[in-house]
Amino acid sequence: MTRFKLTETAKKQETAVMIAVISQNQKPEQAEEYLDELAFLAHTAGAKVVKRFTQKLTHPNPRTFIGEGKLEEVEAYVTTNEIDIVIFDDELTPSQIRNLEKTLKCKILDRSNLILDIFASRARTAQAKFQVELAQAQYMLPRLTRMWTHLSKHKGGIGMKGPGETEIETDRRVLREKITKLKERLEGINKQAETRRRNRDEKARVALVGYTNVGKSTLMNVLTKSDVFAEDKLFATLDSTVRKVDWPGCSFLISDTVGFIRKLPHQLIECFKSTLDEIREADILLHVVDTSHINFEDQIHVVSETLKDIKAHDKRVLLVFNKIDKLSEPFILGDETIESKKAYINQLKNSWMAKENYQVVFISAEKKINIEELKELLIEQVVEVVKEHKKNLPVF
Repeated sequence: MTRFKLTETAKKQETAVMIAVISQNQKPEQAEEYLDELAFLAHTAGAKVVKRFTQKLTHPNPRTFIGEGKLEEVEAYVTTNEIDIVIFDDELTPSQIRNLEKTLKCKILDRSNLILDIFASRARTAQAKFQVELAQAQYMLPRLTRMWTHLSKHKGGIGMKGPGETEIETDRRVLREKITKLKERLEGINKQAETRRRNRDEKARVALVGYTNVGKSTLMNVLTKSDVFAEDKLFATLDSTVRKVDWPGCSFLISDTVGFIRKLPHQLIECFKSTLDEIREADILLHVVDTSHINFEDQIHVVSETLKDIKAHDKRVLLVFNKIDKLSEPFILGDETIESKKAYINQLKNSWMAKENYQVVFISAEKKINIEELKELLIEQVVEVVKEHKKNLPVF
């Protein structure tokens, strides 16, 4: 009998361990929740997380971020299990990355680099690709000494992606020239986008905002009966998608935008200016929240702070609590009955209306629950905006 040796052609999934430093003011369960999010980021990037390490420190070690004893523990695990990547939940300095690479002898990624990698893999349009490439170049510039080998063409995998990049830049002057050219290209694209926005008629503008993976694109599809890409991964949407909505009694433009996340790299906020302009120039923000997430209040806070950072916090806001179909313990005490869900939702609605003075609605975009109530509230807001627009028209 002839035996054939099967050749493995499938690309091996990279294995990763995660590391987080717990500060004095941080509860261990909060650190675990942050690591859960980091694990979701790693999964989105295509890695398999096999271990997580945490360490309580007053301040991160300036040389290696974690202490010497913990570093030895990580080194032993990485070596024994042939780990491909070590991911840190905070941004590392160039010297910390170099020291860690020397000790652990594998790829070292921080949270910012991981997010940039995901953006690189998700970029579809020329604008998004230029935006991500610029953010990566700005991130790389102070870390260029490490990139000599770390971003060699012979190394692939997570943290190595760069849309449109065919040759690794190893010279600071060349990289600075590249940054200048990317900024010029983006400036041209941004001007075109700004012209398109100006040429839109005087319809009210609505923007979907929220933490990443809360269901904005799914809701966009429901409201516009369109087919915007949506999936259960982080940053499924990078480019803003604008649709016209014609409902009885009102007509408006609605845009889906990139999701926010805690510790979003500042390079991305700067480079995605044009995309974020859809939020800045909107009349109404639909702030979509994943009600089923155990720390949805923290996510609301992150979005609110990001809106302040981009100077878009003074808008009309409709708070949309999504995914009510997924409500379960630990959100509802006792039996999960329809009555208990309703009681919990009413309590939540009243508390958030009192806290933020926002209109609040509870829906499930996926199951199309309470969509009509959302539409009614949105129509009311749009009608008020149109009245304001007419009042502000110049009189000739």
